[in-house]
Amino acid sequence: MRLAVGALLIAAAPLLPIASAAQENPGRAVFEARCASCHALDAAAAPMAGPNLAGLIGRRVAGDATFGYSPVLRRAGQAGQRWDAARLDQFLADPEEMFPGLWMGGNGIANAAERAAAVRFMAGAR
Repeated sequence: MRLAVGALLIAAAPLLPIASAAQENPGRAVFEARCASCHALDAAAAPMAGPNLAGLIGRRVAGDATFGYSPVLRRAGQAGQRWDAARLDQFLADPEEMFPGLWMGGNGIANAAERAAAVRFMAGAR
């Protein structure tokens, strides 16, 4: 019995940092699960399928000059729209509703607490 419990603890040990990281920063966990496959938060990161989100808060919509945005986002940026926490929260709730014709795939984040955590996490990325 002790051997079985010990084996389970050893097998689960690699999962403990992941679980504690999610508890320590739920926004990071949401970002990594829902956004990180296409978006980086490190300004020096290599290009990905989506624009780099480092320094997103305060930046003009479609403001990463190295990325080819969908026309609807380019128009929003040309109209002077900027990302703030409220706009990002609205976008993450339903991107296609906010910007019909958006090229970005994927669904929004329906859970308000998860969305708020992701917004706080992304807002801190420089």
